Amino acid sequence: MKDLTRGNPLKIIAIFSIPLLIGNLFQQFYTLSDTLIVGRFLGVNALAAVGSTNSLTFLIIGFAQGATSGLSIKTAQLFGARDYKGVRKSFATSIVISLAISIVMTTLSVVFCREILQLMQTPPEIIDQAYDFLIVIFAGFSVAIGYNLLANVLMALGDSRTPLIFLVVAVVINVAIDIVLIAVLHIGTVAAGIATVSSQGISMILCILYIRKSVPYLQLRREDFKISKQDFIDHLRLGLPMGFQSSIIAIGSVILQLMLNTLGPQSIAAYTAAGKIDQVATLPVMSFGIAMATFVAQNFGARKYGRIIKGVKQILLLSIGISIVLGGLIIIFGRPLVNFFVGNDQPAVTTLAQQYFYVVSSMYWLLSTLFVLRYTLQGLGKSMIPTIAGVFELMMRAFAGLVLVANFEFLGACLANPLAWFGSLMVLIPSYLTTMKQLRERDKIVVKNNQ
Repeated sequence: MKDLTRGNPLKIIAIFSIPLLIGNLFQQFYTLSDTLIVGRFLGVNALAAVGSTNSLTFLIIGFAQGATSGLSIKTAQLFGARDYKGVRKSFATSIVISLAISIVMTTLSVVFCREILQLMQTPPEIIDQAYDFLIVIFAGFSVAIGYNLLANVLMALGDSRTPLIFLVVAVVINVAIDIVLIAVLHIGTVAAGIATVSSQGISMILCILYIRKSVPYLQLRREDFKISKQDFIDHLRLGLPMGFQSSIIAIGSVILQLMLNTLGPQSIAAYTAAGKIDQVATLPVMSFGIAMATFVAQNFGARKYGRIIKGVKQILLLSIGISIVLGGLIIIFGRPLVNFFVGNDQPAVTTLAQQYFYVVSSMYWLLSTLFVLRYTLQGLGKSMIPTIAGVFELMMRAFAGLVLVANFEFLGACLANPLAWFGSLMVLIPSYLTTMKQLRERDKIVVKNNQ
């Protein structure tokens, strides 16, 4: 476990971010391996089928990631305050809430899977393959929320290395299953879903075994499950808004995907391949953001407000600088990266993907700012502001999908992400400035009382 309330903020956040970056990179391999193997061995239509489900998986799985991240904020604050009994009770409360969410979300998503694909106007030539992949992902929702809860709780206690180790093992297994079921046995897109869910299940089991053996702060007792109404309220106040925030953002992606589907398989394939590269390129700044949530939460619990202000400023500057460099590299090397997914015989797909990079990658600095500000506010327990920012993201993506795609086709779809990031920052920046002012006032009181 790692105490983030001591030491140089920039150094400690950067060190804490490294396993997060590697872990996020390997987590992308879950979907990257699916995309690569599906595209090369099953063809462009199969790639488009898997790609057409991205926004839907983001809608469902993103809720699990957001909700469990929010639940763990309370755990991190209690750990920073050295309230270890509270840490155990927080963990128990999070388990109960996650179980309830899992039952509801799995049932709804599985029952209405095909209807949702039809509503999104998924092209007839790919809808069956899309359904085969998506139904497995939805059926494995409990595995996704279980792993994310355990990984987020470990990170709340300052341990970003252990989830990484388990994730690396799972990714190797994921790729092996993909190769056997798709490349060798040619089972189809359903195999990509089986590989992803099975691998996440292994990660979850490894987290459980590790916690039981090596993490005394999370060794639950019967009395820890005697959860009060206030415990539920405190956790739901953090967890649900962050879950809804992810889903709200995903709804905008669903609307965009719906309109993108009207442009045909080539546009879908180009957006899918470029999006996968885009996700990997933005992992460093996303990792800084995730690290900030834990750093801020622990220091807020320890009442080290000046330390929070210093850490946020340092990471914000570093994150923006890195995002500008990465954006330039993606623009330069975009074409060969896309060919890696679709082969060298799809020039139309490659050209469309390069257009995506010109528009989106040049705006990475907006995204890096968004990540730092959003996770900082979440670490402070201000969950509603990021949720409102998510609504603005939804509005911008919906505008891009319904208006810009209709008028500018693929270019309109490319404009969706930068517009969404800008819309979110319109909400986050004023709240961030007000919050920093409040923290400075609190820090003056703490310093005065300690004199």
